[in-house]
Amino acid sequence: MHYTRFSALFALVFMTSLVHAQVRVEGPVEYGIFASPQHDFKPGERVLARSSQQIERTTVIPAKLGSKFGLRYTLLGKRADDTPLTLLYFTPGVISPDGVRHDKFEVMQKLTPGAAQEVMAFEFTEPHEVVSGEWRLMVFQGDRKLLEQRFSVR
Repeated sequence: MHYTRFSALFALVFMTSLVHAQVRVEGPVEYGIFASPQHDFKPGERVLARSSQQIERTTVIPAKLGSKFGLRYTLLGKRADDTPLTLLYFTPGVISPDGVRHDKFEVMQKLTPGAAQEVMAFEFTEPHEVVSGEWRLMVFQGDRKLLEQRFSVR
């Protein structure tokens, strides 16, 4: 009986530490179009900006070069050696110049404990990327979905 109580106590302490170690989204999530001072973009052109760029809250994105849209969010419980984030960009079908259709882009991102905020964004820098329709941005850590946001590109 004593062994059973010890086992139960150990299991409870172990499970509690796992719950506290999980990465989680904290506070409001910003989403929409990232502000840019430039208006007429040329193919391949990109404006370098900090993650503090203003975001106009919207789910409707202009289908034009230079449109940059996405999410900015805060994660708590990050550890450098933890499972990285998987950023999934589901597209309405981007066809690259080599004729290959891309319904999804995937990016792995290591966790940076010192970073105050995370950014997931897509910027139309090439004409073939500008595809109207529904774009879904999703953030996973392993099998756990942390965020999802839909955008309508028109």
